[in-house]
Amino acid sequence: MTFSICVRETYADETGADRTRFGVAVTTRLPAVGTLCPFASENGVVATQSLVNVELGRKGVEYLDDGLAVDDALQALLNADDGREQRQLHGVDSDETFAFSGAECQGWFGHRVGENYTVAGNLLTGESVVDATAEAYESGDRDEPLAKRLVDALEAGHEEGGDKRDDLEVQSAALVVTSTADETPEPYYNDLRVDATRDPIADLRATYETAKEGYEAAVAKYQD
Repeated sequence: MTFSICVRETYADETGADRTRFGVAVTTRLPAVGTLCPFASENGVVATQSLVNVELGRKGVEYLDDGLAVDDALQALLNADDGREQRQLHGVDSDETFAFSGAECQGWFGHRVGENYTVAGNLLTGESVVDATAEAYESGDRDEPLAKRLVDALEAGHEEGGDKRDDLEVQSAALVVTSTADETPEPYYNDLRVDATRDPIADLRATYETAKEGYEAAVAKYQD
């Protein structure tokens, strides 16, 4: 029903301290994907899709918060799930990546694992959707906010054909970015959803740009 990307990045904050940020973004040809698929905390991100089992995402992040490695956490959840062959589940933590595509997912389906990211999709027009998403992320400018680069990655996959069910016009998209840094206030543009639209990527981008503008205005007004 969808394609999504999970990423991990290390960076130095304003004090020079080493930090890690995580991001997850997803789009589909159904409404409200942000309520079902992306899960995030300061310890990692998880995306659950295909025949969605929300508990895989919710418990997956809880296990990461408890200190389990992402591969151990997600594999344990799949082992206990009788419907695992109809699931896609992927994610990253501070050290590892994990991706699973069950044999009974609907085609085209598959995933790609990079050094610090995972991309997965099902019911796509082809493998090029996943490849374009991954390559857009890999080539993105690290000086730009991760939220923007996640939108760029979704856009690249969407332009390759995305979800093949073009008879379903009402679509959705969502992104979440977290960090080990303590940002006050947290950027408003790091947790965004477009729940029902016919142009999910353009609307998610517009939402991001408006939220970023609002965040910058608030910081300028209240920074003292």
